[in-house]
Amino acid sequence: MWGKIRRYFEKFPAQARVAQRMLSYGFRVKGDRVYCGDVAVAETALGRAVGVDRRVVSATIRTIRKYPELSRIFRRLRPVAHLREVAPVMGWGAIEIVPNDALVPGILAGVSSIIARASISIRQVIVDDPEVVDEPRGFIITDAPVPSELLPAMKAVEGVQGVVLY
Repeated sequence: MWGKIRRYFEKFPAQARVAQRMLSYGFRVKGDRVYCGDVAVAETALGRAVGVDRRVVSATIRTIRKYPELSRIFRRLRPVAHLREVAPVMGWGAIEIVPNDALVPGILAGVSSIIARASISIRQVIVDDPEVVDEPRGFIITDAPVPSELLPAMKAVEGVQGVVLY
């Protein structure tokens, strides 16, 4: 996805950082504002988080609105509640998958089938986009803690470099 978006910001590296942060958080553009769901995000706050002036955020919004392909993407983004930090508090399991190469097919299928064979339900799966995140990870939140005995089988899945249980 970032490959399609990046080309619009090639001459504007600061805008590219803003657009990439918006993409990673699921911030959308509606009119001339940035939103997290239905909550407006202040340009100054977003700029501060990215390390740019709010004028760069304004310019990024104008660039997005200028190109129909960018507008179609950025008006449809939605934030997602990542439950990894909440899992231990709720008595759930949380697994972080560290891939050798995030583009290898079957990593998620292999790990999730091991979890299913242990009769544990999966509550949430979040996988970082390797085009947006430098070191992508996969996160699986389960209805029950995952027994450490499953770690060797998960690590043996093709494409998995490591597995962390929380």
